[in-house]
Amino acid sequence: MNKLWTKDFKIITIGSIISMLGNSVAGFAIGLLVLDLTDSTLLFSLFMVVYNLPKIVAPLFAGPYLDRFSRKKMIYTLDFTSAFIYVIMFFLLYVKWFNYPVFLFIVLLIGTIDGIYSVAYESFYPNLVSEGNFSKAYSISSMIYPLASLMLPIASIVYESSGSAAPLFAFNAVTFFLAAIFETQIGYKENHIKENTEDAKKGFSLISYKTDFKEGLDYMRAEKGLLVITIYFCISMFAGGGLHVLYLPFFKNNPELFSNIPLINSVTLYTIISSFGVLGRLIGGMIHYKYHYPVPKKFLIALCVYTSIAFLEAFQLYFPVVLMAVSFFLIGIMGVTSFNIRISATQSYVPDDKRGRFNGTFQMIVSAGNILGQLLAGFLGEIYPERHVIIGLMSINMLAIYFIMYRKREHVKKIYNRRV
Repeated sequence: MNKLWTKDFKIITIGSIISMLGNSVAGFAIGLLVLDLTDSTLLFSLFMVVYNLPKIVAPLFAGPYLDRFSRKKMIYTLDFTSAFIYVIMFFLLYVKWFNYPVFLFIVLLIGTIDGIYSVAYESFYPNLVSEGNFSKAYSISSMIYPLASLMLPIASIVYESSGSAAPLFAFNAVTFFLAAIFETQIGYKENHIKENTEDAKKGFSLISYKTDFKEGLDYMRAEKGLLVITIYFCISMFAGGGLHVLYLPFFKNNPELFSNIPLINSVTLYTIISSFGVLGRLIGGMIHYKYHYPVPKKFLIALCVYTSIAFLEAFQLYFPVVLMAVSFFLIGIMGVTSFNIRISATQSYVPDDKRGRFNGTFQMIVSAGNILGQLLAGFLGEIYPERHVIIGLMSINMLAIYFIMYRKREHVKKIYNRRV
């Protein structure tokens, strides 16, 4: 088997770890900041929606562009830009200045950057993975976010003790700057770039964009398995987006449910319980790194995982604290399994010259589902108990598992049940 840990793969992994450390801290800090200052689940969910809204539009334009021009340059340029934005946020909070509409605009900008970045990263990353190592590589990738999320309890303590999110955004600015420096050192030559064509010399044009985007849509229509996977994950993210909007408000609004836990407030307790999910993802990544699931059984394993996650997420907030932590842990392990099977299969299946367009279209559709779920959950969370709303969302997810993934399983098996 080819060597996995090449120089370029080491660099992209280190860069991802550094930027994820900052990103997980800042994402938590800004959400808690808004919830504290507005004391509204609806305004909190609106903040999350505004962050995710550009992820519908940005991938549409980014996908075709990134199939013609440098993905590497886009990645480190966006990281440098993010570092600059977080410096601005640090200074605004340092002088104790907060304006909801202004922060909404900043978050809109950050969401746009993240929307483009995710397409660039997912399209570029497979090129740095040697043949036969896709499953291992994505198991490593799946461990980065859990490692970064272990910072959340520390972030919560810093936020509570300092009374400000400013130090957390300063940390985020530094991490993005360091990540960008690492990413400039990647030496891979991007073969998809048409350096000698007239289109490349002229730059990116609207005509070439329309042509490339149409080709991307035609490709997805022709590949029924990719289409089924995209539709299911749109609905799954609809349910999941709403679920995650309601977690923090549930713990913040119901401290009496956790009054038997001494010396810990409900928000800090949430970060501790969610850390078990992080630990589960970390262990799940290790399992995938060491063990390859049987190729003919990968779709069946994925289907069982989707069903089990939906069931646990529907009812885990009714569990005692210890069982709740166990549920988060199991979902973490299974979530990595879902991620690894789906992304290693699709990214190795889609040709390099179409990967940007596919990832852009996939991100657009999935992000649209995520945003709709967040909006609906934010609205319903103002009227109904959070746990009741979550059960409704997960019921929709269960229906999608049966009517989309299971009923159309023959198309998906062709993509999932492959050695990667």
